[in-house]
Amino acid sequence: MLIGCPREIKNQEYRVGVTPAAAKQAVSHGHAVLIETGAGAGSGFPDADYLAVGAEIAASAEEVFARAEMIVKVKEPQPVERAMLREGQILFTYLHLAPDPDQTRDLLKSGVTAIAYETVTDADGGLPLLAPMSEVAGRLAPQVGAWALQKANGGRGTLLGGVPGVGPGEVVVIGGGVVGTNAARIAAGMGAAVTVLDLSVHRLREIDAQFGPLIRTRYASKGNTEEMVALADLVIGAVLIPGATTPKLVTRAQLSEMKPGAAVVDVAIDQGGCFETSRPTTHDDPIYIVDGIVHYCVANMPGAVARTSTIALGNATMPYMLALADKGWRRACEDDPHLLDGLNVHAGKLTNFAVGQALGIDVLSPKLALKM
Repeated sequence: MLIGCPREIKNQEYRVGVTPAAAKQAVSHGHAVLIETGAGAGSGFPDADYLAVGAEIAASAEEVFARAEMIVKVKEPQPVERAMLREGQILFTYLHLAPDPDQTRDLLKSGVTAIAYETVTDADGGLPLLAPMSEVAGRLAPQVGAWALQKANGGRGTLLGGVPGVGPGEVVVIGGGVVGTNAARIAAGMGAAVTVLDLSVHRLREIDAQFGPLIRTRYASKGNTEEMVALADLVIGAVLIPGATTPKLVTRAQLSEMKPGAAVVDVAIDQGGCFETSRPTTHDDPIYIVDGIVHYCVANMPGAVARTSTIALGNATMPYMLALADKGWRRACEDDPHLLDGLNVHAGKLTNFAVGQALGIDVLSPKLALKM
């Protein structure tokens, strides 16, 4: 199979979908790999690294999309890229379709077979292709939140770790999954007073057992959430419902009860965000202020640490990319029902129920899509 990897064109997105290590592995399996020139430069992988492992360098994205049987990316295809997709082509990347009806419509129109990293599952009920970026985004969240709290950025001027004689900042993390646990870990390491809210008592017990008194836990009832948000200097939204639009857990009215100059970091913005006042921002212009509260809602946070993110993502996606190339998408998905969970679009049909519910579109069962 000819595997193609274009350069990412989303604002300040420096990651690349195929690392030289993944390209080498694919070539060893007998596949051809076509990389757009400069695609890996932002992650520290020059064209020479790809040539050294047997990949071919394409002069343009148009060449990659025209020739490749499978397109492997990081971020969802932008409008100009979606126009180059064709019927029968495989697209393997993050999609986040639930809050994006325009992208969904374009993918359905293209006839492409689109497999989304974020809905591929594993035997433990986890999301193995989302997890590495959730780890990165979670660990970044307190870092960018601390920056947002600086007075020059409109924040309270609170140092999360405090100093002798001055107490630490209060950090509230909504969601105790991969993002939330990593965010809490880093915030606690910075010296902040950290509370994690979650609806799963089992998960709260796990966090308590792992971190002990270093991190406090509270059940995420409406009352507890309102109380903790009002006390916080920094709130990190870390809630995910696979494939679906994120519920709005903090209203604008609740925001008005926060301390003036407090900050929110919405890591769930790719799926619509969990604050009512959230809207996607970019690394170029990452923050805005609503009712005196600083919002950081960058939709591709891991792109800020592109090398770490690219290598972590490549480690996770490589086995699935090889399975798709070795077997074709049908056989690969038949052999692995967890990979089949990643199928979002095929031949003009939507195949993810959570996305269909979010967008009001009829859905074809993925198992039926295998027979088309």
